[in-house]
Amino acid sequence: MDAWSVAQELVRIDSTDPGAYEGAIGCAIASMVEARVAKLPDAVRRHVSLERLEVLPGRSNLMVTVPGTGAEPRLVYICHMDTVVTGDGWSPATPPFDAVVRDDRLYGRGACDMKSGLACALSALFGLFDDIEAQGSLPRRGFSLICTVDEEDQMRGAEAAIEAGWVGSSEWVLDTEPTDGQIQVAHKGRTWFELTMTGVTAHASQPWEGADAVAAMAEAISEIRRAFAALPAHDELGPATVTFGQITGGYQPYVVPDACTAWIDMRLVPPTDTQAARRIVTDAIDAAEAAVPGAHGSFRITGDRPAIERDPASPLLATLSDAVRAATGQPADIGFFTGYTDTAVIAGMCANRTCLSYGPGSLALAHKPNEYVPKADVVRVEAVLRALMRKTLWQTD
Repeated sequence: MDAWSVAQELVRIDSTDPGAYEGAIGCAIASMVEARVAKLPDAVRRHVSLERLEVLPGRSNLMVTVPGTGAEPRLVYICHMDTVVTGDGWSPATPPFDAVVRDDRLYGRGACDMKSGLACALSALFGLFDDIEAQGSLPRRGFSLICTVDEEDQMRGAEAAIEAGWVGSSEWVLDTEPTDGQIQVAHKGRTWFELTMTGVTAHASQPWEGADAVAAMAEAISEIRRAFAALPAHDELGPATVTFGQITGGYQPYVVPDACTAWIDMRLVPPTDTQAARRIVTDAIDAAEAAVPGAHGSFRITGDRPAIERDPASPLLATLSDAVRAATGQPADIGFFTGYTDTAVIAGMCANRTCLSYGPGSLALAHKPNEYVPKADVVRVEAVLRALMRKTLWQTD
């Protein structure tokens, strides 16, 4: 099965998170793999494994492993099965689960993030099975395809894969997120804060009798923004950024609010880390309390992912660059992922420096209505992933 047809099949399956989740798409993937494995020679088939790992109730990771005959660390392709919610704004001509193809573009929720990348990885796995049949033996280097749950939320699928020993510090790990034609070699960190300001209620006509928690939050937000504007940028990852994605507080316009909570997304770059961010938030609370007497602030960190810097000596980067040139005739373009991926979780938790991103589509289209992926992107990445496997799995030097 080629990646383009597999991508269409996967887009037709609702795997929204929250929503339908990954049950149906996981079953579909397992069925595809089992049907192909059943055609392998008996001497090879008994070595290939398909494992399931329940991460959350009814939500399981999948891992297909083809063992190698040598001692080299496995090559791992890791792809998430969930998508963000459908959302509003879809054109009637391109419904989110119809997998409409127009002008050589596949439209649908998850088309680029990341069902087409998952389809390319599956196609590469099927290509490996073809190579095994042609060679009559297992490859020298082992291979695993890991399909995760929950990437679009807390990334608990990747964490569970690490805890189960599916992947660790030594494997060569590649995710197939949309990378705009680049090999993306580094990630900004991702630290989340829940910041709460408390105050004292009063009638709005006598605000001096209370302490305005919303006003205090406004002071804290302004302080955080000013602090981020002064942070040093990273030579490759660029500046740290901060987004105040959600805020709630108050009762009615005529009541001084006694509580306000904001949820903050920080994308950090060295040398700024979570400890530095903690100091920024603490200083902002101090400033807010001084500006609004009677207000008090507190926070908790709800997510903490470290920045991942490029490893210029990465053997996977060198080999993937060769595979891109071999498959496309063009040199590889190197870039940096602005979001956070399953490979970044592995790199951060396992100190694995051999983790990269390369997949079809553009991150600028992800999570939006009328999401699409060009067929040319899928064909290119499919060829590159197959070339990478041949270069790494069957090498004898």
